[in-house]
Amino acid sequence: MEKDRIKQAYLAYVLRKGTPPTSVFKLTEKLELPEAEFYRYYPNFEAIDREIWADFGRQAREQAAREPVWADYGAREKLLAFYFTLLEILKQNRSYALQSLRRSMSRMPGLTPRVLDDFRQDFETFVADLLRTGRQTDEVASRPVVQEQYPRAFWQQALFVLGFFAKDESLNFERTDAAVEKAVTLSFDLVGRNTFDSALDLARFLFQSSRR
Repeated sequence: MEKDRIKQAYLAYVLRKGTPPTSVFKLTEKLELPEAEFYRYYPNFEAIDREIWADFGRQAREQAAREPVWADYGAREKLLAFYFTLLEILKQNRSYALQSLRRSMSRMPGLTPRVLDDFRQDFETFVADLLRTGRQTDEVASRPVVQEQYPRAFWQQALFVLGFFAKDESLNFERTDAAVEKAVTLSFDLVGRNTFDSALDLARFLFQSSRR
């Protein structure tokens, strides 16, 4: 398929040169394709980067879900499985991942890199589904006022994980694995039933009792 040829040729070029081609013409010339063929599939090179990152996320979700134990996992374990699978994929593509993140971050310091736009949308949908299931099993507390914002909060966690991975120099990225465990544990401690919910229950009880 021509689209896959274009994507793979672009990826190979970035890995060899450390930067995207100077023009679409340069890339399609090497592939012996008319330049117009590129624009049938992508508007620019940034769109390829976004698709590659979306592919990383999709592959991580699909691979994790194929594990026999997936069906028995709660929301916390499923998110951990996703992260660990994603990290394995990123280890295999670390040079490209770091290059594309750094290019995007240099243009938008302090913000979500545009290269992650499609990855982010898929991730937030995935997390929203996990949390919805978690509420059904009481793993996640029902908090109608704030729970709609949870996927965005978990996205900040994902950015933390990616940033930690990008800077990690430990053997086999063991420190990133530990950071993932701690971050996911903290997030589910916060969205699970905790002291805050007990305080709310008491406040409701006292309020209702005072009106009788």
